[in-house]
Amino acid sequence: MKRISVLLWVFASVICAWADFSAQSPDGRIKLEVGMNDGKPFYRVTYDGQAMLADSPLGVVTNVGDFTHDLELSEVSQNDLHEQYQMRNIKQSQVNYEAREAVAQFNQKGRHVLDVIFRVSNRDVAFRYRIYPRRDTRVCVVKEEKSGFVLPDGTTTFLCPQSKPMGGFARTSPSYETSYTPDDATGKNGWGEGYSFPCLFRVPSASPSSNNWVLISETGVDGNYCASRLLNVKDSYYQIGFPQQGECNGIGSVTPALALPGETPWRTITVGSTLANIVETTVPFDLVRPKYEASQEYIYGKGSWSWIIGMDASCNFDEQRRYIDFSAAMGYQSVLIDAFWDRQIGYERIAELARYGKEKGVGLFLWYNSNGSWNDAPQTPIGKMNNAIERRREMRWMQQMGIRGIKVDFFGGDKQNMMQLYEDILADANEFGLLVIFHGCTLPRGWERMYPNYAASEAVLASENLHFSQGSCDAEALNATLHPFIRNTVGAMDFGGSALNKFYSADNQRGTRRRTSDVFALATAVLFQSPVQHFALAPNNLTDAPSWAIDFMKKVPTTWDEVKFIDGYPGKYVILARRCGDKWIVAGVNADSKPMKKSITLPMFAAKSVVSVYSDDAQLNGSVKEIKLNKQQQITVNIPTNGGVVICSAALP
Repeated sequence: MKRISVLLWVFASVICAWADFSAQSPDGRIKLEVGMNDGKPFYRVTYDGQAMLADSPLGVVTNVGDFTHDLELSEVSQNDLHEQYQMRNIKQSQVNYEAREAVAQFNQKGRHVLDVIFRVSNRDVAFRYRIYPRRDTRVCVVKEEKSGFVLPDGTTTFLCPQSKPMGGFARTSPSYETSYTPDDATGKNGWGEGYSFPCLFRVPSASPSSNNWVLISETGVDGNYCASRLLNVKDSYYQIGFPQQGECNGIGSVTPALALPGETPWRTITVGSTLANIVETTVPFDLVRPKYEASQEYIYGKGSWSWIIGMDASCNFDEQRRYIDFSAAMGYQSVLIDAFWDRQIGYERIAELARYGKEKGVGLFLWYNSNGSWNDAPQTPIGKMNNAIERRREMRWMQQMGIRGIKVDFFGGDKQNMMQLYEDILADANEFGLLVIFHGCTLPRGWERMYPNYAASEAVLASENLHFSQGSCDAEALNATLHPFIRNTVGAMDFGGSALNKFYSADNQRGTRRRTSDVFALATAVLFQSPVQHFALAPNNLTDAPSWAIDFMKKVPTTWDEVKFIDGYPGKYVILARRCGDKWIVAGVNADSKPMKKSITLPMFAAKSVVSVYSDDAQLNGSVKEIKLNKQQQITVNIPTNGGVVICSAALP
């Protein structure tokens, strides 16, 4: 009966509610309206006058009060925000953030109990709650968040189901490693547990030939709260959901605790009449602040990684030395040494490899198991990152050896205690000058700006699945046309791809077979954004891969100054442009069952300028040639199924 009453309230609000106040984006295209319906607050969002979200509920339920009903909107203050900031490790290095902030004060029985803080920028709407003390109560538990998102009728979804806890390999789920279903219907709840952020929706447009888009996510999650998921209530009505009880082997509460006054993380809604706003948004970083100063200027860049091709057996001294030589030959900055290095190489010989790498100008990243007691993953080193004493001892040793960073794997869920572990690892690692990559993990939520030594997270069906499953190889192009619009829009994605082997095996003769082209591999090195990229290349590629492909992979940047959406549709194809310094690289891939031919305009290149074009023929054989743009700065691209295209200045950075 409770669910029915909520739905009746939503239906009634559509009919009779009116807005108590509104706020617009600086360019006037986004309009947020907030109103009350019989003591219950709601909001709605339009873009160019078209509905992005219908009347959607607001409020939180805590153990010191239910702040979802019997509320009075007592006061609203609004002001304009303007901030400029710089970051080397996100999609845009110089950000000019402008927004309208509205703070709505709510009373209950004459007492100020809750603020809802809204931000409206040119691409995004965001909100969070500020909860106030009640009498002498200075802490609370947030039992439920009623934040809702009611999409218009006819909306379709591009969602990633949240895994059930304690499943999958060694009972390590959930780890945000499930498949998206493009253009699915609303009214579903994944595998019964809702959906992992971010969540993309295609919203009907007034024009039958176009689409509107909505991306829902969250940012600013740290050890003071849990991470959340999106639950379907009914039809096109979704709501914030807290973690599942079974996560982390049942350790910890699913409900976050707050000191009062306290603030929840930001709920973000990115909207647009094209996918440009989705691809180019910086909202995860606009709303947060650094939690500490960087202990040094961290070195990003490219690296190699033996495990993706050679698996556990490759984690030996001789092979890692060979990969250090390979990284040096490629001009790369690092080598990632994966699981079991403590047993198969040992601490003393790792120190020897670190010294050898330093001579070659190559730093080391070391893999660690995060585990304490939340799953059965046996890979070592284990029992280090979960314990502050052991963790700091290990990090001190790494600092002395000149280790560049760590990759920490196999986390246990999204509860508040696990969010605190992420934060503790990052804070300690910064003290010892270490970059941090997370795997088998949650989605990053503004962490690039919050934690200056944070590099990237997996939180996606990454390249390891290409080794394990031919089905993943068959679907590689499909997934590559989804990630730039969904997962990678909100944070760095450590995918570990761009393989040039034909097979995922050390001898390049057996195992799962790559279905995509070499140009496709080059394109994903640009499409997938992460400031540290450990590519799935192998030393044999120096002689068995096309020289033009190796030359490109030597030069491709991993840090960018700007991104521009050119064309695409999630699950079919994508074409983006990224800028590093004054050089632009345009990259595209095609997952459609038919070859794609398109004429695209490239205003980032001067009219009649000469560009290098990497492209495939119908048999996915790649080549590179120079082409002169016309006066309109246009070029026609032909991309076969599973193929790619890369267009760049004749001289890369």
